[in-house]
Amino acid sequence: MVNEEKISLRKRLSKPSENPEENEDHKNPTKESLEIPSNGWIDMKHLLAKKKKMTAEAEELKPFFMKEVGSQFDDFVSNLIEKSATLDNGGCALTTFSAFDGEKNHRAKDLRAPPEQGKIFIIRRSLLDELFDVDHIRTIYHMFIALLILFILSTLAVDYIDEGRLVLEFSLLSYAFGNLPVALWTWWAMFFSTLVIPYFLFQRWARGYSKSSHPVVHSFIHGLLFTVFQIGILGGGPLYIILAYTLSPASRCIVIFEQIRFVMKAHSFVRENVPRVLSAAKEKSSTVPVPTVNQYLYFLFAPTLIYRDNYPRTPTIRWSYVAMQFAQVFGCFFYMYYIFERLCAPLFRNIKQEPFSARVLVLCIFNSILPGVFIMFLSFFAFLHCWLNAFAEMLRFGDRMFYKDWWNSTSYSNYYRTWNVVVHDWLYYYAYKDFLWFFTKRFRSAAMLAVFAVSAVVHEYALAVCLNFFYPVMFVLFMFFGMAFNFIVNDSRKRPIWNVLMWTSLFSGHGVLLCLYSQEWYARQHCPLKNPTFLDYIQPRSWTCRYVF
Repeated sequence: MVNEEKISLRKRLSKPSENPEENEDHKNPTKESLEIPSNGWIDMKHLLAKKKKMTAEAEELKPFFMKEVGSQFDDFVSNLIEKSATLDNGGCALTTFSAFDGEKNHRAKDLRAPPEQGKIFIIRRSLLDELFDVDHIRTIYHMFIALLILFILSTLAVDYIDEGRLVLEFSLLSYAFGNLPVALWTWWAMFFSTLVIPYFLFQRWARGYSKSSHPVVHSFIHGLLFTVFQIGILGGGPLYIILAYTLSPASRCIVIFEQIRFVMKAHSFVRENVPRVLSAAKEKSSTVPVPTVNQYLYFLFAPTLIYRDNYPRTPTIRWSYVAMQFAQVFGCFFYMYYIFERLCAPLFRNIKQEPFSARVLVLCIFNSILPGVFIMFLSFFAFLHCWLNAFAEMLRFGDRMFYKDWWNSTSYSNYYRTWNVVVHDWLYYYAYKDFLWFFTKRFRSAAMLAVFAVSAVVHEYALAVCLNFFYPVMFVLFMFFGMAFNFIVNDSRKRPIWNVLMWTSLFSGHGVLLCLYSQEWYARQHCPLKNPTFLDYIQPRSWTCRYVF
């Protein structure tokens, strides 16, 4: 039906009319088509009728025109990127991309070089920045702000009714960020060690590799030292500080997330530069390709986990934009505070005296879906959009594609690729592709399973340390349900119903996470053990505690 309409419109625009007068109108629109009488005045009624008719025809043709233009643009950008990749040898994108400013390239099919050449960085804005230029999309942003205002007013009204005064203590925030100076000093220690030790080890190995009489032993020693740093110093040091100083949950999150980020950054730096040194040694080059300290330092702050000597840069820094992004981050923190105060605390307070049962569990899960969804949206917006864009702007980092349109996903495989592009790129190139390189391409399913296992373990490790207990709900959901959905709800699912099912599962999954982890948190607060054994630390307390909370 669409094709028939399209063909008919093309015929109407291209085929000459059987009426000679109409053909004459097209050939000479300034005369007969405008009906200019002898007195020189234009027949406005006829002109408006003509304009209305042309507008109607243009509106009918517009969807087909936009579809064809979009398809042609996709093919053009994809071909341009492939040609650039072959010329660029895995480095930064050619300056040709700057002519487009990267602002409308989200529809390009992959924007990635062939696997052996790595990721291509180009100048482009974040997707939400583009969408917020549309008034209809920005209205959704305004709706969230209105909800925050209502949360604040609701909290103030309840406090005034219950206490007879306005309570502005923010006790939950002060508790969550307790011992913040210790966390900041720990961060400085992690940063300084990550800056010095991996760079020193790599520089020493690179400059001594071609001169060593036993290059394999030389490489093994330096690789072992790097592994000791990654696991022992960068892995065990911050964990000891967290446990020794009993940091609060938010302070623990700062230390653990930065610990994981530095581990991934150091691995990427070594992984990207070792092949260059080996290639130079094989070609017996006199120069050793060792990056400068400034290049490595820039990479440690850059909002990417893939190392490059240089990245595409924007010409200026918009400090007003930076201030706005940080303001939105703090706004998201307060938003989460009011969500816990108005949605979570009343829920847990009302059912804390009920014995554990299936009824309590089901009610808790469904009542936790709404705050869980709010927390998911706020976490995404605060970190993947505001935080990363603020640092990208300060560093003039050009490639702002930290996420894609994950909300339009009709498959879990696409959702995993688009939710967090920064982490996905690291897992794709350094876990998935390296696994296939080591075990050959026949083990694609095993490589995907390995990536899921690594991701599930890291997620559960972060939650276990931040909450100070082991309750592998995240691991089970991620490793088993997430992996099953990845194969079942795959890229062949294109119908809109699959997008509905994906959102339904995401909402229910976040409700399960919030409910079960909250139950376990309050159970350990209300049912402490005097002499806990190792099994008591790993066994869920909410299963044996008399009351849920």
